[in-house]
Amino acid sequence: MLDRSFGGATLGNDAGGHLAANRISAEQCRENFKDLQPPLDSNQARVAAERCLFCYDAPCVTACPTSIDIPLFIRQIAGGQPVAAARAILDANVMGAMCARVCPTENLCEGACVRETAESQAVEIGRLQRFATDAAFASGRQFYRAGPPTGRHVAVVGAGPAGLACAHALARAGHQVTIYEARDKGGGLNEYGIAAYKTNDDIAQRELAYILDVGGIHMEYGKTLGRDFTLASLQAGHDAVFLGLGLGDTNGLGLGEPPEGVVDAVDFIATLRQATDKTAVPVGNNVLVIGGGMTAIDAATQAKLLGAECVTIVYRRAKTAMPASQYEQAVAQVRGVLIRENLMPAAIESRDGMVSGVTFEPTRSDGGRLIGTGERVTLAADHVLTAIGQVLRGTDLAGSGLALEKGRIAVDAERRTSLPGVWAGGDCVAGGSDLTVAAVEDGKKAAASIIAALAAMAAVAPLRAGA
Repeated sequence: MLDRSFGGATLGNDAGGHLAANRISAEQCRENFKDLQPPLDSNQARVAAERCLFCYDAPCVTACPTSIDIPLFIRQIAGGQPVAAARAILDANVMGAMCARVCPTENLCEGACVRETAESQAVEIGRLQRFATDAAFASGRQFYRAGPPTGRHVAVVGAGPAGLACAHALARAGHQVTIYEARDKGGGLNEYGIAAYKTNDDIAQRELAYILDVGGIHMEYGKTLGRDFTLASLQAGHDAVFLGLGLGDTNGLGLGEPPEGVVDAVDFIATLRQATDKTAVPVGNNVLVIGGGMTAIDAATQAKLLGAECVTIVYRRAKTAMPASQYEQAVAQVRGVLIRENLMPAAIESRDGMVSGVTFEPTRSDGGRLIGTGERVTLAADHVLTAIGQVLRGTDLAGSGLALEKGRIAVDAERRTSLPGVWAGGDCVAGGSDLTVAAVEDGKKAAASIIAALAAMAAVAPLRAGA
């Protein structure tokens, strides 16, 4: 029995052949997990950049949550200045390198591109952004340094996109920042929750190192809110607090205790991302993925790339209602993943303690309301990955007094919470879009608000003792 655990989930390989490692060779694994979008070379980048019309009132900028000046950086690439282009990108989005790889550009900047409207072929903004940021990292250029010390100290909980963006802006303003991160690596979902074929050049850690190189940011790994400290203790020991917790728990199917072989898709993706040898990660031969978002797409596609013979995504509504974009659905389907729509899980089937299939109830929509038909259909499976949404972990905010909205932290336009001196952003806040780029914008907005609040505080209050 080969067992690999992550976050409480166990992936195993049993003698019956349900979950197995080494379904593909190391050579095939390298081929399967190569870049989803290979980087542009300098000539390709110039040609792609010259397609841009450099619109005066560029709709791509409006569509970007972080308002990157896209025409400017593309013009700089066309002029042979990719490092200057990177500066234009990183000034607006310090995590522009990762966003270039994982943003749903087809729904954001490229979807708004004039070329897309006129010709159904947008300027390749995402790939151009990667070209520029890769050039900056390769050059060793550090554009930012911590500002003169203000004597103020801010706690940031979580080293994901929101927390890192907030910490970077605060450090540049001269504030001392301590990031408390529960895991042993920073990056959040950029490190643990995105498909390996999108991030196979260790970009999450390279970007993290670039952000921390600004100075003024201290990392505390293995520190968890509710276990190692409380929100009250952070408030007492710091001048401000930013919560970038992410979502530490997932929704269950609600169908009783699952048999072996039923695994959370988030854990499956994280295990694969952290594996030094991907071929050693066990996968079933007949895999069902329950869900319709990006986690479902990433898990299903990677199960197929690991050598599963049959991988099927099952979604309770129509394909057109899936949270995953049509582009991402196509990415999965091109790799042989099937998508079944209008099927709602009703029961998990098992044999000898191992999952053997899932029984579904067909559904239909009536005025937006999902209705079960009362029929039943069973799909065989030896591996089931559940991807039906993430939620705040109950222990994270227990006794904090924070106001919640639909199970997430309620914030205002400046990302202030209901508690004085506490801000929040990213996936943990109400109304978020669960995108890296949106989390970065949350961190930026919160940092601007914190900087203004600390400036006002400096005018009326002395520094805390020992600062």
